[in-house]
Amino acid sequence: MKNSELNQRRQAATPRGVGVMCDFYAERAENSTLWDVEGREFIDFAAGIAVLNTGHRHPKIVAAVREQLDRFTHTAYQVVPYGSYVTLSERINALAPIDGDAKTAFFTTGAEAVENAVKIARAYTRRPGVIAFNAAFHGRTLLTMTLTGKVAPYSTGFGPFPGSIFHALYPNEQDGITVEQALESVERLMRTDIAADQVAAILLEPVQGEGGFHIAPPAFIHGLRKLCNEHGILLIADEVQTGFARTGKLFAMEHYAEQADLITMAKSLGGGFPISGVVGRAEVMDAPAPGGLGGTYAGNPLAVAAALAVLDVIEEEHLCQRARRLGNALVDTLEQIKGRCPARVAIRAQGSMVAAEFNDPSTGKPSAEIARQCQKSALDAGLLLLTCGVHGNVIRFLYPLTIPDEQFNQALNILTRVLTR
Repeated sequence: MKNSELNQRRQAATPRGVGVMCDFYAERAENSTLWDVEGREFIDFAAGIAVLNTGHRHPKIVAAVREQLDRFTHTAYQVVPYGSYVTLSERINALAPIDGDAKTAFFTTGAEAVENAVKIARAYTRRPGVIAFNAAFHGRTLLTMTLTGKVAPYSTGFGPFPGSIFHALYPNEQDGITVEQALESVERLMRTDIAADQVAAILLEPVQGEGGFHIAPPAFIHGLRKLCNEHGILLIADEVQTGFARTGKLFAMEHYAEQADLITMAKSLGGGFPISGVVGRAEVMDAPAPGGLGGTYAGNPLAVAAALAVLDVIEEEHLCQRARRLGNALVDTLEQIKGRCPARVAIRAQGSMVAAEFNDPSTGKPSAEIARQCQKSALDAGLLLLTCGVHGNVIRFLYPLTIPDEQFNQALNILTRVLTR
C-alpha cells in the first residue's frame, strides 16, 4: 500500500474536520521509532501528542495487556467491577500530590477527565462558575472547548457554548503578562463577571500544553491557592499532558509547594491505551451521588492493565530522572545554536517538557511560518516534531523518555542542522 493511495481514500472517506498533519501512514513502531507503510523510518518526537512517555509498545506494557486480554476485555466497571481498577486507584492515590486522603475515578479521554472534574467541583461547592485561562487547552467537547482559551480551530463555528465559564490571563513572559497581572485578572473577573461565592473552581495547566509550554511560576500557583482558600473555591490542575514523568516529576504539581484539590490525568497514563482519571481530596471526590460518575468504557480493564505497567516502568527505569537529563541535553543544544538561529527567541523547559519559540527576525513578530519550515525540514530528515502556541510559532519536543541515547543524539544533530540552516 502506498501513502498516496491511502491519502486519496482518507480524503474520500473521512471529514476534513479531523485534521491530519502527516501525509504518510504508520505501519509499525517500536520505542521511539516509527515506520510508515512504504518502509521509511522516523524518530518520533511527537509520541502521539505526549501519550508515549514509555515509548511505543514497551514490552512490559504489551505483556500486561496481553495477560489481561486472555482474561476478559470488558464488563463495564459500574456493572461488574474488577480488582485492577481498585489497585490502580490505590496507587494513584498514594502517588498524587494531594493533601490527606485521596480517591480516584477513571474515564477514557482527557476531555472526559476535565468534564468530570468540573462536575465534581460543582457538586461539592454547589456553585456553577469555572475560571480557566487564555491559551489553555482542555479538550474538544462542548464544555472543554469552552474552557479552552483558543478559538481557532477548536471552537470556530460550534457555538452557542455552555455558560458560567470565564477566562483570565495566564502569566506569559513573551507577551509581557506578569504574575501580578494574571492574578489581578482573576480578581477582576470576580468583581465584574461572577461573584467569588459563585465560582466552583479555578482550572489551570501547570504547564500549558497546546498554549506553548508556558510554565506557571510558583508565585502564580501560590496566589491562586490563596484566592481559592479565601473564597472556598477548588483548584483543579489539568495534568493531562504534564503527567507521568514528562516534567521530571510524576505530576507537575510536585514542583510547587501548594497543592490542587483535584488533578486530571490521561495521555501517558495508559502508555498508548485510552484511559483518563481524576484524583482528588476524598471528601471532594465523594460529592457526586452514586451513578453521577462513570461511563461505559471508563477504566477499561485493558487500559488499566497498561496503566499499572506504566507506573512500574516509570519507577523501575527512573524515567523522572531521565526526563530531567534528556531535557537538559536538549536545552543545551537549543542554547548552543542561538547565535546561528536568530528566529529562536525563547526556550521553555521543565524536565522533558521543552519548547522553542520563533519570531520573524525582521519584524519581531511571532512566525508560524518559520516553525512550520523547521518542522517540515526535520520531517524530511526523519524527525517528527509538533508545533503549538496561540500563534503556532512554537515547536514542542515530546520524545519518549525511553529513547536510546544514541538515537536521541541523532535527533539533536538533525535538529541542529535544521535550525541553523
